[in-house]
Amino acid sequence: MIIAAIMAGGIGSRMGSSAMPKQYLPLGGKPILLHTVEKFLVHPQVEHVAVLTPRSWISHTKDILKNSAAQVIEGGETRNDTLWNALRYTEEAFGGEDDHILITHDAVRPFVTHRIISENIESAQKYGACDTVIPATDTIVESRAGTLISGIPERKTMFQGQTPQSFRTRKLRALMERLSEEESAILTDACKIFVMRGEPVAMVTGETHNIKITYPYDLKVAQALLGLDPAEGGAL
Repeated sequence: MIIAAIMAGGIGSRMGSSAMPKQYLPLGGKPILLHTVEKFLVHPQVEHVAVLTPRSWISHTKDILKNSAAQVIEGGETRNDTLWNALRYTEEAFGGEDDHILITHDAVRPFVTHRIISENIESAQKYGACDTVIPATDTIVESRAGTLISGIPERKTMFQGQTPQSFRTRKLRALMERLSEEESAILTDACKIFVMRGEPVAMVTGETHNIKITYPYDLKVAQALLGLDPAEGGAL
């Protein structure tokens, strides 16, 4: 079974004045979340779509998705908690003994492509885990203290992570169950769980336009990508 878990648990605090989480903001006449969900609903290999959202926004999310086949379930307080909820839901709904493919994707990346989704599925099936990345175009500067530069890695070995991130569910559960409380508290990236344990994580080439809408500027870029006038695409 191939399941897409759309991670819509963020509250959008970096979006500025909006009291509404960013995934619900309008983009081209419909919420950002709906743009994203539709990309997975129409993909022929994706068999089920689940949207994980804060408890207080479940009703609103169901209303947005009422004409779709997507299932709305409660997310968690942290990214890891939400990932656990997605994993448990998958196992309860489709059987914990089977090895499913779980595609996890940010609700606020509405420009994910058919190719990216397809290659995530293929890579997760082959390697057990994969991440969507693009080559870093800027020099990456490391600072351990936050005040002085402690290192400048070679740019050719640096990549910027996007989503989807996709996994075989049996391996994902096995690794997550081995996390200590300290590790669970600081990990914000599911692929790092695999890397920490020496497990392979394949790279799927993303797209520069597979942007994450985090700041007001990102919303203007998204409007431009849809061919909209940024001044008319949706107020914050």
